[in-house]
Amino acid sequence: MFDIPGGLARLKSNRTGRHSSWDTSGRNSDAWTIEPGETRLLADVEGPACITHLWFTQSNHYRECLLKITYDDAEEPSVLCPLGDFFGLGHGIVNSYQSLLFTASTNSNNEFETGCALNAYVPMPFHKRARVELVNESDEPHRQYFYVDWETCPDGVPADTGYFHAEFRRENPFGGWGHEIRVNSTEADIVNTGREAWENNYVILDAEGRGHYIGCNLSVTNFQGTWWGEGDDMIWVDGYRWPPNLHGTGSEDYLNQAWGMQPNAFLRNGSSIYEGDTDGYQTSYVHHLENPVRFEREVRVTIEHGHGNHLCNEMSSVAYWYGDRPRAVAQPPAVDRRLPVRRDNRGRWLYDARTQSTSRTVPLNDEMKKNKAGWNRGKSVTDS
Repeated sequence: MFDIPGGLARLKSNRTGRHSSWDTSGRNSDAWTIEPGETRLLADVEGPACITHLWFTQSNHYRECLLKITYDDAEEPSVLCPLGDFFGLGHGIVNSYQSLLFTASTNSNNEFETGCALNAYVPMPFHKRARVELVNESDEPHRQYFYVDWETCPDGVPADTGYFHAEFRRENPFGGWGHEIRVNSTEADIVNTGREAWENNYVILDAEGRGHYIGCNLSVTNFQGTWWGEGDDMIWVDGYRWPPNLHGTGSEDYLNQAWGMQPNAFLRNGSSIYEGDTDGYQTSYVHHLENPVRFEREVRVTIEHGHGNHLCNEMSSVAYWYGDRPRAVAQPPAVDRRLPVRRDNRGRWLYDARTQSTSRTVPLNDEMKKNKAGWNRGKSVTDS
């Protein structure tokens, strides 16, 4: 029997609903103003139902505002992300791009803090209730237009349906052991296996329970200025073992590109922000739609930053997954510790130790010490 994928042609008794920022006076002021420090409830949807679409547009505060979604009266949210990063745009930069789950559209590509339309089409089913909130952690009023579209499920949500989660993480800078060493040099080619890899890699997701991981976006501020990749993805399912359940071959490979990153945005992978257009800012994404990583007890999704974790660039990410029940996600860093690292008018990075946060610095082993010394000796000879 012919049917459109997703059951689009199937007639159902479900009902479609929407919460939006429309002006209830009948005039044209169709945005809500959210005051500094305010958490505003955008939608409170009674279940069983499924959020089917989010549309947001605003002119700024892509890192200062947090999108917060809480299911079934849970004590903690299962989605808690900076607004831009949730929709696949890091660094507070906007750019037009398209994937199957998220899209963005703007007249001002590759610019900081300007107007952009953001869409999410990832399904978010729930049994009892969903609360969608926006938290304004900036020091000025935030003006937000939004739609939250949803569909009731009068026959109930199947018991084996997972809850959608999204979690933001950041390292500024990542605590690499040899940032002065160029990627793909002999000195960067160290052994990174076993517990060292488990402990030292950049962590995209570390979650408990039963569920499946469906991908992420990964943002890099490229302080070093050369290629930031060559980091293998390593994903552990249901506990530590070596080798991990899934072991990749390089950053661009995990992101389903090759020979570096390209300014392409495809349905399941691509670059929503390309560093060649932004002087060092990159955001890439990969969505595991046909090949989710399924787990029964826990999952740990990691990637090296530079082979063997030698680089110290800024790294941030959003992980997306479905879980068996609503679970709390990691609390994002404080607002001043998640803002993008900017450049001055001479192109120099504006480092500020007061806003940096590095959760772990890679401990130097004997091979790292030897390679650092060899690289620095070689540089001294070259510079002289």
